[in-house]
Amino acid sequence: SVGGQIIPPKGYLPAVYDKIRAAGGICIADEVQTGLGRLGEYYFGFEHQGASPDIVVMGKPIGNGHPIGVLVTTRAIADSFAKGPEFFSTFGGSTLSCRMGKEVLDIVDDEALQQNARLMGAELITGLTALQDKHASIGDVRGMGLFLGVELITEDGSEATQICSYVKNRMRDHRILIGSEGPKDNILKIRPPLTIDSEGVEMILAALDSILSEVAQS
Repeated sequence: SVGGQIIPPKGYLPAVYDKIRAAGGICIADEVQTGLGRLGEYYFGFEHQGASPDIVVMGKPIGNGHPIGVLVTTRAIADSFAKGPEFFSTFGGSTLSCRMGKEVLDIVDDEALQQNARLMGAELITGLTALQDKHASIGDVRGMGLFLGVELITEDGSEATQICSYVKNRMRDHRILIGSEGPKDNILKIRPPLTIDSEGVEMILAALDSILSEVAQS
């Protein structure tokens, strides 16, 4: 995400994991943005890569607003914490938080939100690609499911940082919240709720189309 919604090529992560483990390290997959079915075809990002991490961490989305973080690991790694300095979590182990997280996981399954991410993501990518053909300021459309990036460029093909800032703030005026990422902060980061429907997808596309037209006229 921070790099600009980059989806690594197949085989990249397993190769990195091999090098890390050969050096005595452990491999941690941060699924706070890509987990819980957001990628559509995959429940977790590391599944897309065919990689097996030693630790998986999940945060914000699993609580759907409730403050909770989740760490999943092997018994051997978990037991190793008892062998060093004292380890504790001040607010760890709340049964309420556990119940909230479990309910979110159940809803993702019961309401087929992973499948919805795949279907609505396909609609969104199709619409964004059409906008790319229409607006010269879109240099690339990439991502999977409801984890998408739109690269904005200037007339000479360089990173359009100022245009990106204008677009995301104008989208907010349309009651649509999106972020931006990338080394030059010129990638629109589009991650709608997993519950988004076709009407919501069309709202995003229509607003973005209108705002990019403003950019072209300025």
